Amino acid sequence: MSNEDFVKLQVQQIASPWMQYFIQYDPAPTLEKVTCPVLALNGEKDLQVPPKENLEAIHKALTKGGNKNVTTNELANLNHLFQECQTGAPAEYATIEQTFSPTALTLILNWIKMQTKILGDKLTEKN
Repeated sequence: MSNEDFVKLQVQQIASPWMQYFIQYDPAPTLEKVTCPVLALNGEKDLQVPPKENLEAIHKALTKGGNKNVTTNELANLNHLFQECQTGAPAEYATIEQTFSPTALTLILNWIKMQTKILGDKLTEKN
């Protein structure tokens, strides 16, 4: 692909209606309506979604809406795809053999177990 063709492709992608919508969309009003338990995760080396800012904004919007069961976690050395990585660069994704970090899977599993225990305890209290 020539440099000119590459630039055209990039401009087309950025100018597409979907990308314009995606760039302008503010998820906060929707998140403020979420009342179920939420686990929000980001990889520390995510270069596509800034982890600290993203997790803070998610937590702020959820709690503003009254959600009291919000867990956020920035996972060390993980990229956007939750792979253990060196740089976090998208170009690195295909070179990583790991599909998904076992650390992330364990965290998700433990969170789900905790949520089901909490739900089970609430149901037991009602009966």
